[in-house]
Amino acid sequence: MRRIYFVFLLLFLACCGFAQAQQRVSGRVVSQSDKQGLPGVNVVVKGTQTGTSTDANGQFSLTVNEGAVLQFSMIGMQTQEVPVGTQTTINVELADDAQALEEVVVVGYGTQRRRDLTGAIAQLKGEEIQRYPVQTPTQALQSKLSGVQVIASGRPNEQPQIRVRGVGSALAGVSPLYVVDGVLTDDIRNISNNDILSIEVLKDASAAIYGVRAANGVVIVTTKRGKSGTTQVQYDANFGLRQPANLVRMANRDQYISYLTDAAPNQNVNNPPLTYEGTTDWYGEALRNGFQSNNNVSVSGGGERNTFFFSAGYFTDQGVVKTNDFQRLTIRANNEIQIGPKVTFSNQLSFSRGNERGVDLGIYQNLYRAAPIVQARVGDRFGNTSAFGNVGNALLSLDARNQRIINDRVQGNLALEYRPAEWLTLRSAFNTDLIFNRDRTYNRAFRNDAVTFISAGGNQQQINSSLALNEGRSLRYIIDNTATVNRTFGRSNFTFLLGSVTERFNSSFISGSRINIPNDPNQWYLGLGDPNLQLSNNAGGDLQTRQSFVTRATFSLADKYLFNASLRADGSSKFSERWGYFPTIGAGWVISEEAFMQDQSLLDFLKFRASWGILGNDVIASNAYLLTAAVNIPYFFNNTLSLGSAIQDIKDQQLKWERTEQFDVGLEFTLLNNRLSGELDYYNKTTRNALAFQIIPAIFGDPDNQYLTNIASFRNRGLELVLNWRETMTNGFGYSLGGNMTINRNQLVGLNGGQALLAGGVGQQGFVTRTDNGQPVGSFYVLNAIGVFQSQSEIDGAPVFGNRASVRPGDLRYEDVNGDGTITADDRIYTGSYQPKLYYGINLGLNYLGFDLTADVYGNAGNKVYNGKRAFRFENTDNIEAAYADARWTATRPSTTDPRVITSATPASTYFVESGSFVRLNNLTLGYTLPATLMQKARFRTARIYLTAQNLFTIQQFSGFSPELPGGPLDAGIELNSYPTVRTFAVGLNVGF
Repeated sequence: MRRIYFVFLLLFLACCGFAQAQQRVSGRVVSQSDKQGLPGVNVVVKGTQTGTSTDANGQFSLTVNEGAVLQFSMIGMQTQEVPVGTQTTINVELADDAQALEEVVVVGYGTQRRRDLTGAIAQLKGEEIQRYPVQTPTQALQSKLSGVQVIASGRPNEQPQIRVRGVGSALAGVSPLYVVDGVLTDDIRNISNNDILSIEVLKDASAAIYGVRAANGVVIVTTKRGKSGTTQVQYDANFGLRQPANLVRMANRDQYISYLTDAAPNQNVNNPPLTYEGTTDWYGEALRNGFQSNNNVSVSGGGERNTFFFSAGYFTDQGVVKTNDFQRLTIRANNEIQIGPKVTFSNQLSFSRGNERGVDLGIYQNLYRAAPIVQARVGDRFGNTSAFGNVGNALLSLDARNQRIINDRVQGNLALEYRPAEWLTLRSAFNTDLIFNRDRTYNRAFRNDAVTFISAGGNQQQINSSLALNEGRSLRYIIDNTATVNRTFGRSNFTFLLGSVTERFNSSFISGSRINIPNDPNQWYLGLGDPNLQLSNNAGGDLQTRQSFVTRATFSLADKYLFNASLRADGSSKFSERWGYFPTIGAGWVISEEAFMQDQSLLDFLKFRASWGILGNDVIASNAYLLTAAVNIPYFFNNTLSLGSAIQDIKDQQLKWERTEQFDVGLEFTLLNNRLSGELDYYNKTTRNALAFQIIPAIFGDPDNQYLTNIASFRNRGLELVLNWRETMTNGFGYSLGGNMTINRNQLVGLNGGQALLAGGVGQQGFVTRTDNGQPVGSFYVLNAIGVFQSQSEIDGAPVFGNRASVRPGDLRYEDVNGDGTITADDRIYTGSYQPKLYYGINLGLNYLGFDLTADVYGNAGNKVYNGKRAFRFENTDNIEAAYADARWTATRPSTTDPRVITSATPASTYFVESGSFVRLNNLTLGYTLPATLMQKARFRTARIYLTAQNLFTIQQFSGFSPELPGGPLDAGIELNSYPTVRTFAVGLNVGF
């Protein structure tokens, strides 16, 4: 802790300045490849603006302070740092900046140089992920990678949704597979951002190496390992405040009473025991500013035959909803030991504990609908909101409910690697993911005492306390055995992989509940409840197994002709068709290596690549194809009532996994001395044998008159573009500007006689989305609102919805699409979906004299969202939004767009469909790194402080909280009970010893 204080003292001293001994340093900078002098190389004293440039022969001379570190940089060359020490002559060789091309990228069961890739693989380094004050690393991917859409929520411990190149299914899984150090999983909330070395996203057919689980893309997470050398200690921390962002302003007292005049003229709003003269801000009463912190410390190092990396982290998020909070502890140990000259043992092991007090999202409907003329709370008593709208008092709901979720997780692997020859590697690994989950919810009893303020909320009461307990565990283990041959012949390289993968997953849960539990946390046990009044128990489990065989061959000829092919055979317990085969092929041509490209100076690197492959999706219920029998069914036999069993539903016993065929062509380039780099991709991704419901005659006895089978096809076609510019000026000023964009078109191209899929229920309006031929998945399917009736004569001459006698001037008018003279469900139209046609990210970076500034912008366009909270109305006395109160139709202020009232009889229509386009300043960070001289004196290896802000502002057309609305493929984009988006302000510290 003393060292942390010392950092701030040193910052102060750095601003004041102090005298130091100086010395003259000179030397020459040459190219590592041809040993020729390099003119124009920037030679800067790190952390200062003191510097010079080399002359025509690469010579330089400079006066520096004692203990200075010289930084040599030049466009197209790798930057190099040299401590001066007592040296007076320093000669430096700079290597060509092919670092980005020579970087090793994880591709699944192995690695490749980036320049050798034939597939579309996006990468994000761990140091970029650490810049964001977010709980899960997936949220840090937002705005960074083309083809990767990240839909985040402000809710603590909520996993952001990732969609890789669109939605390719309706009823099976649509989330990518996560692979953490070889462990296959569906959730990476247990990983500290500070432990991550890199994240790779396999976007195209290269993901076929993971077979039946790869159709939605693969996210590979690699954690840090130690390096041989001096032991290093790293401490990273940030502390911040999270606040609700972009809250919807609700009607005040006067606006609400004015609305009731039209919506509920018989409602008594002057009942002193129930109302008061002010306006209650229900969101202000239930929400707060929450504190967040993240502390992480790591120790790493090693000797000649071993390396180690240990870390521990503690993350807290108080949540912006009162009573909501989350804490997470993470511990990691990654070690490698060379047992002998040819045998290496390694492990990557982690433990995490999540501790969350949950919140029921249903309170948001009550907050939105509650009357503003009722006080929220006075002392320990709560206002009677049910007198105006029959909704519960959300504060009472929060106060009476205590949910605690504990999640313990052990994840990692043990691996043994044997290299009998330099070109052959044999590897066996045991990977495991063990989860224990405990969810306990206690609801205390409360009653209505029918006075001005009530301990309950009118109709809101709970006569008996209750306790519900759910406990579950799951164990996944994967055994990998691989043999890898790697041979190099001059500038050519050949790699061949052969392996087997065995996977088993089993889970079980048990739950129970009882009432009349004492209102004492120390007595919250099921055994202390009243078993004579209520007792419920439930239990279940699941078992899944997979056996796979995988092979891959890659060949690089003369560093310019690239070939890749793989085949995975998967057997899964989820299907009667036990085996599936998933091939992929890819080819690349490094055009810049050709002789005809050597005389030009514009392009530094140019590569064309193409890939094709088939991927699978088996994310369905384990018993989807198995016939199951209902038991204890009464029937008569020989005039005697007996109990028996019977199969009551129909299942397709020949279910297959969904198969996605993907074709990709891409162009990668760098030019202008490696200052500008970019990537352009076109992809065509078609899913066949997709799951949908087939209608069957009722005579067959299925209660739903339908069964699940493989009869649909989906297609995603798109274009991705990435551009990055990076430059360092002679005065030490450096900047970078990058951007990426993705254009995607999603369509259901063949339902083959199946039943269109309805979803997205919004209260009394029913389903508002429909997935059918020729439309995107989850398209909004509603009536077309074409204006507002202005007079009775307009009503008399137009088709109307429902009873004509109940339609009044100021009501919405709908289009008679089928021309039958009346408005019915048959007049509904498709009006877009939540899936954006374009999403993009813009990233800016500046650095000068130890200061660094980064800004990230994220947005999407061309999608729609449904304002479900505005549409969801069961009582005419529900509150309304202030904007609607000012814009709605009245006799003295006619409107052509907004109706006079929105009631429980208002049907789903385009009136509630709004634009989902937005652009957001996702992150803004200002940091300062101490000068090298100060760090040396303080014995710091690194020292940086920073200020950061997340979600500073959003420009949106949607009138709701946020157009970023997570959901399933069929019902995404509907705002009903969304957790508020949050804005974060934080200060952080990175210190290394």
